[in-house]
Amino acid sequence: MSEHHSSPCTLSLQHSGRQLLLRTLAMPANTNPTGDIFGGWIMSQMDIAGGLMARDITTSRIVTVAAEGINFFRPVRVGDTVCCYGRLKAVGRTSITIDLEVWARPGLPRPGEPESSLVTHAAFTYVAVDAEGRKQVIDRSRIAALSSQAAETGDEEPITGPLTREAPDR
Repeated sequence: MSEHHSSPCTLSLQHSGRQLLLRTLAMPANTNPTGDIFGGWIMSQMDIAGGLMARDITTSRIVTVAAEGINFFRPVRVGDTVCCYGRLKAVGRTSITIDLEVWARPGLPRPGEPESSLVTHAAFTYVAVDAEGRKQVIDRSRIAALSSQAAETGDEEPITGPLTREAPDR
């Protein structure tokens, strides 16, 4: 599966209903022996981006408990701009699941290649924890208020996504 698009991975703050959460440059220190960027580095960028969104939504300390459905569709090269977009998939009693997509844009145009391409996507699940690391309940009323506020300001899609679908509590 290889998906191409003409505009993601720019300064656009939204793509396909997802928010731009992270934009970075693929560097030589993150390569495997064949010169492509490690998949693990891409996954860590996704975890950072999703964790930021989860923390901002829940306003609590969060920990990663799962990354589901990650498949890589194309390699990322040194010099590519890497963008991670996310949207809320589900909120449970103590957990939150963020749908993430990573797109890459070549640092310099490459003849015959698209402007940007989908690299991977996955659902990352985080659990809210207290200062001692014990699970804590997520304040769903705060999330509902954020969703209402986003709708009032004319955002295309509220930051919070569906609140009715439960994330699996871990």
